[in-house]
Amino acid sequence: MGNRILIVDDAAFMRMMIKDILSKNGYQIVGEAADGVQAIEKYKEFVPDLVTMDITMPEMDGITALKEIKKVNPNAKIIMCSAMGQQAMVIDAIQAGAKDFIVKPFQAERVLEAISKTLS
Repeated sequence: MGNRILIVDDAAFMRMMIKDILSKNGYQIVGEAADGVQAIEKYKEFVPDLVTMDITMPEMDGITALKEIKKVNPNAKIIMCSAMGQQAMVIDAIQAGAKDFIVKPFQAERVLEAISKTLS
C-alpha cells in the first residue's frame, strides 16, 4: 500500500491535479480539505504520512494550519504549495516546520521529487 496523503487546497481543481499526479504514482489519498480548519480536523481523523498544504486559503491559512498540526504531531510531514514565490512566505513556512515547498502551477516531477524526498 502506498503512502497516505492528505491534500489541502481551497481550489478544487488544484486538489484534483495533485490527486491525479499522486494516485498515478502509487500514493493513497486519504482525504482532502479546502481550508486550514478542515486540514487540522482531517489530519487528526486520518493521521496521514504526508500533507500537501496550500498557503493562501479562507478561514485559516496554511502556515497557521501547519503550526496547529505540528502541535498535534511534531513529526508531521507537510509540504507547502503556493502560487506566490514570495521568499518571506517560503521562509515562514520552513521555519514553522514545513519539509519542502512546491510552487504552482505544479510540475509532476517536482511534486513527486518533493514527496519522495520528504517521505524517505
